Amino acid sequence: QVQLVESGGGLVQPGGSLRLSCAASGNRLSIITMGWYRQAPGKQRELVATITRSGNTNYAASVKGRFTMSGDNASHAVYLQMNSLKPEDTAVYYCKADTTYTNYWGQGTQVTVSS
Repeated sequence: QVQLVESGGGLVQPGGSLRLSCAASGNRLSIITMGWYRQAPGKQRELVATITRSGNTNYAASVKGRFTMSGDNASHAVYLQMNSLKPEDTAVYYCKADTTYTNYWGQGTQVTVSS
């Protein structure tokens, strides 16, 4: 079992920045890939970014160049630095961990971009 806890969400003005954190506990050595996803009201959950244990990252086209995902293997935490935020980035952001046999989700953290 893996437990994920996100933090760092909040209200920010357009053009502002936020940094999300996701702390993993439990059977952390089983984690292969971690990712950030988001779900806006009335929309499907979508991929934001992923990172492998070797540090390779992948981003959705809508956030590339504005968001940066990083990880700390020692603490089994991942982060999402979000810059130049837009109103369309408003969503609940979820952390996900993939293992060989299953995946785990955090409870989500709300990000609201509004003036």
